[in-house]
Amino acid sequence: MRAREAQGEFKRIFVSDCEGPISKNDNAFELTSHYVPNGARLFTLISRYDDIQADIVKRTGYKAGDTLKLILPFLKAYGLTSKTMIAFSSQNIVLVPAAKETLEFVRCIMPTYIASTSYQQYMRALCDAIDFPFKDVYCTRLDLDRHEITDEEKTGLKRLSREMVKLPALEIPPRAQSVSVFRSQMQKTVKRLDEIFWDQISSMRIGKMLFKINPVGGPEKATAIKDILLKLKGQPQNVMYVGDSITDVSAFELVRDAGGLTVSFNGNAYAVREAEIAVLSKNAAIIAFLANIFMEIEKESLLNTIKNWKPSEFRKFYLRRLGKRFSTRIFRGEFPRVKVVTRSNLKKLASESAEFRKKVRGEPIGKLG
Repeated sequence: MRAREAQGEFKRIFVSDCEGPISKNDNAFELTSHYVPNGARLFTLISRYDDIQADIVKRTGYKAGDTLKLILPFLKAYGLTSKTMIAFSSQNIVLVPAAKETLEFVRCIMPTYIASTSYQQYMRALCDAIDFPFKDVYCTRLDLDRHEITDEEKTGLKRLSREMVKLPALEIPPRAQSVSVFRSQMQKTVKRLDEIFWDQISSMRIGKMLFKINPVGGPEKATAIKDILLKLKGQPQNVMYVGDSITDVSAFELVRDAGGLTVSFNGNAYAVREAEIAVLSKNAAIIAFLANIFMEIEKESLLNTIKNWKPSEFRKFYLRRLGKRFSTRIFRGEFPRVKVVTRSNLKKLASESAEFRKKVRGEPIGKLG
């Protein structure tokens, strides 16, 4: 492989989502929970609505991750500013164990980037915490202070938020392809949220945020990968992409269909469905292991290695290659589960990964799309 790389035949590239593979946070959920009364319920409702709009309704111009713009008028109404976003984000970062060391290791062997739906304020704080260059991050650009809101709009948005948290929770039926298969109460909730966002809020001055803010989710993550490939003159088949949610689906599709490597890290059903490898792990060091294999052998050989996965082999690699960078206590006892996703194991693996995700990140964040 090294000779071929020296001849310029291929250059491996690593791209990862942030919240999930690198940090345990859901920064937007945490901001909403902290600043908005009943904010956890409000955000969960909007997040589930987001899943419905992106994956079932397929609303024109809408993409997975647009929760991050739908929630902004409410955050603005309850007094959030760019300054408070930065302060809150800096004080509440929770890293996946070994994430910093993993990124340091991967950066030593291949170009490394982060593509995250998260707000830039959070990503700057995280980059400072892990000593990662912000210039190599794609994230949601936002200056909250530039968007004006009237006192009347604040009052109206607070009233709407109180109404929304009283709406029946949204539960998406398995394999649903239309809102028409939802229970009647759920259909009414979706219809009311349509009215709130696309009639009432969009007609407000602050409603311009719904059209001006462009979260880096869904197709935008795939666009980020294309931009990286353009900068590096690389090929998509040489990309390893790590993600965990519905916002990573387009990136997974781009990389997988081109012959690159796609890895779900404690992913929900959306992520496992589109990835080739599913990882269930309490720490990130396994990603360094997979990246190292991807660097040294062809993808098919890598998949065969994973099919015959033995924790003892990882232990040997860990002690030999990563022991100086990582704590020797990380993998005492419980080793990561690493599986190649197949038709036969997809349903079971998606369920197990979703449950494990809740244990690692907590129930409220873990169940989000």
